[in-house]
Amino acid sequence: MILYVDADACPVKDEVIRVGERHRSEILLVCDGGLMRPRSPWAKLVIVEGKLDAADDWIAERIGPGDICVTADIPLADRCLKAGARAIDPRGKAFTPDTIGSAVATRNLMTDLRETGVITSGAKPFSQKDRSAFLNGLEALIQQVKRGR
Repeated sequence: MILYVDADACPVKDEVIRVGERHRSEILLVCDGGLMRPRSPWAKLVIVEGKLDAADDWIAERIGPGDICVTADIPLADRCLKAGARAIDPRGKAFTPDTIGSAVATRNLMTDLRETGVITSGAKPFSQKDRSAFLNGLEALIQQVKRGR
């Protein structure tokens, strides 16, 4: 099991490293630069260059069954699920084949509403409750992968 992190704007990098170390899982923090090298022997920083979605493309090209991606990017989560992997957002919500379709549709609708000015606000601020939900969600997802579910 490899834990892939869409790391540029991820608020739970430290939590992923902590959980990954406990499970002795390789952790790949993928970004376009600007992050410090992690101090964990289990974590590696992968810097990609190129177009806007270079980190997403890098992850999607390598992730596979038994792996987990931490991302708030719904299209990337969809690509990971299609590759047979798992995906979870930083607030602890696991994406599944049953839920990804509605998540993509909602994302597209919200993008359209923001572009037309109907909605001008973004996501609510990240809280300690979100961090705790993420830790619980990631732990549960890792256990599912280990049990082969």
